[in-house]
Amino acid sequence: MKTDRKLKEDVEEELDWTPDVNSTGIGVEVEDGVVTLSGHPSSYSEKLAAEKAVQRVAGVKAVVIEMEVRLPHSDVRNDADIASAADTLLRWTVGLHEGAVKVQVEKGWVTLRGEVDLAFQSQVAARRISHMRGVTGVANLIEVRAHVAAGDVSEKIGRALQRHAEREAKHIAIEVQNGTVTLAGKVGTYAERMAARGAAWSAPGVHAVVDNLEVE
Repeated sequence: MKTDRKLKEDVEEELDWTPDVNSTGIGVEVEDGVVTLSGHPSSYSEKLAAEKAVQRVAGVKAVVIEMEVRLPHSDVRNDADIASAADTLLRWTVGLHEGAVKVQVEKGWVTLRGEVDLAFQSQVAARRISHMRGVTGVANLIEVRAHVAAGDVSEKIGRALQRHAEREAKHIAIEVQNGTVTLAGKVGTYAERMAARGAAWSAPGVHAVVDNLEVE
């Protein structure tokens, strides 16, 4: 098992290695395998990229984000322009029905509402908006309308876990109730935890995922 000092070094190196992250503006603290990031990234997409970079590092148990986006003056946009651009972007996004997702913007923070058929469509919408100039954050309130029997969802997720991470699948319990999937058990790395979460979100009929997995 890595010491906190070694884990901090690995996280800092991974941040340095990540091209869309300016690591000089990000502080890293580690305690008992939990990594806390602080600082002021210049875009919301950079903030997300930093979080994902930490999740890739072996030995990370959890990530705490204490970063606040500070846009450079050249990237500042008024809310009306952001809303108009976001609406156009979503209408051009493959897999989303036109008008399915509504956009609200306040001080650069974008809130998405609407209904889609599958959970991954909701994630695609949020991901596209998160890379826009002027965006300081995204609240994804899109609902999934699809309904599938709980047994079918559980079986599909279990099979996906076996394809993606067969060893971890044996240690993960899956519970499905009213479209909400709860994952419990232990995994070896944070990356394996994210793979399990991704498999759950990809299943048809999933509205929400509760991640109770622990990283050993």
